[in-house]
Amino acid sequence: MSNTTNLIKDLRTKTGAGFLDCKNALAETKNDVDLAIEYLRKKGLAKASKKSSREANEGAVGIYSNDKIVIIIKVNSETDFAAKSETFLEFIDELGNIAINENSLNLNKDSFLKINYKDNLVSEYINNMIAKIGENIVLNDIKVLSKNDNNFSYYIHNAYKNNVGKLISYVTFQSKSDDDKISKLTKNLCMHIAAMKPESLDIDDLDNKLIENEKNIQKELILSSGKPANIVEKILEGKMKKFYSEVTFLNQTFILDQDKSVKDILNEYKAEYEFQLSSFGLISL
Repeated sequence: MSNTTNLIKDLRTKTGAGFLDCKNALAETKNDVDLAIEYLRKKGLAKASKKSSREANEGAVGIYSNDKIVIIIKVNSETDFAAKSETFLEFIDELGNIAINENSLNLNKDSFLKINYKDNLVSEYINNMIAKIGENIVLNDIKVLSKNDNNFSYYIHNAYKNNVGKLISYVTFQSKSDDDKISKLTKNLCMHIAAMKPESLDIDDLDNKLIENEKNIQKELILSSGKPANIVEKILEGKMKKFYSEVTFLNQTFILDQDKSVKDILNEYKAEYEFQLSSFGLISL
């Protein structure tokens, strides 16, 4: 399969556009896939997916914790078959235990690979597992969260075991009590994150470049539709409001109550529990 054909296939997967449209877009952008995605969106030929540029790799994500920290570790494999194997799952647990035993808030991927483990480095332990499994294995990400004064809740989607799966979403929060109602609320928030994959907590947290790029794309779409110039800004305002409601956590429609936003739901718990969301996250394959 030629490189051009591979690029077209990749672009079709990421945008949902037709073969010829993808071929023309790549020709116009000199085979730059990111620019081609933007080109197709401006022509109204691509789906407005904020997640379209993320590759889907095989592997698993595991979560580990102690009284001080929570560690989420993501390890990629070549096949789903390997990722589900007992050998691979035990391997991820071993990496998670090595990481949690360091008990360090400053741990990152590079420093983790240099930890001494069984008279060798963690990086060498991974290389040995590559030879054992017969597939390339990559430590993709390691995230360390501080518990401090925050409570923590998480959700595992497509779980292979109770602490390992294809996706882990989480929230950290503060509350004057952590009863069953708060436990249910935070678990539901984690499920919402897994389903809706918000880009940021609120509008002010969004990357300005992302906002400006979206405005430019939507403006070109409005102008190309033949709308009068004097109402373009009004239409653009509505388009951006919809955009914010899709990509910011607090402004998204809550998946379990379509009449309310996430912000509305949190406000219901604010007075009684002094509930405050501190952060959220998602690590997935």
